[in-house]
Amino acid sequence: MKIIDGLYGFIWQSASENNCNSFFIDGSKKILVDPGHRHLFQHVKRGLAQIETAPEQIDVVLVTHGHPDHLEMVGSFGPSTQWAMSRIDYEFVMKHIGSHMDFPAPAFFLQEGDLVIGDKTFRVILTPGHSPGSICLYWPERKVLFTGDVVFSQSIGRTDLPGGSGKQLKESISRLAELDVEVLCPGHGDVVAGRENVKKNFTLIKDFWFNQL
Repeated sequence: MKIIDGLYGFIWQSASENNCNSFFIDGSKKILVDPGHRHLFQHVKRGLAQIETAPEQIDVVLVTHGHPDHLEMVGSFGPSTQWAMSRIDYEFVMKHIGSHMDFPAPAFFLQEGDLVIGDKTFRVILTPGHSPGSICLYWPERKVLFTGDVVFSQSIGRTDLPGGSGKQLKESISRLAELDVEVLCPGHGDVVAGRENVKKNFTLIKDFWFNQL
């Protein structure tokens, strides 16, 4: 679905099998955020086809964190497609499940600060808690925040997986809540659109979920 000009969301809605939302950013470089599972990639492929884009045309794949439902597809694009994630999560993945993951090493690592890809400038924000090296991606020009599994609509990422930390997740969410966001694009569930709706979502999370961590 089209979210705003130049941004499309391929929202996973099946209740029978877990996969993440994927987001496509169109510009001088074609960017895909969180490609998901390899065997479930058809839903992204169909969405790309509707906007006349093939997977082989993707220039850069950005991964918010190292769980297979966000990461597994990275090795199945064309030879010219680069991909990146944080060094912390890459090393964590390779240590714990690297023998089961079939993909090349990242072309570069995502680190805190500005990231320029073609005509787009993003801010990478290190947001541990759901995983030790999770990142969120902020697009200041359009006030869009890609949150991976840190923040969802009315919910938060789990912290009981290896490398998770409730304390770190609270700190990460508090940082994100300070940003000027008009569209929140989470790794699962619905997109939150509208500045006031995003603010209300962060307030709900702090009021309810922070007490559970």
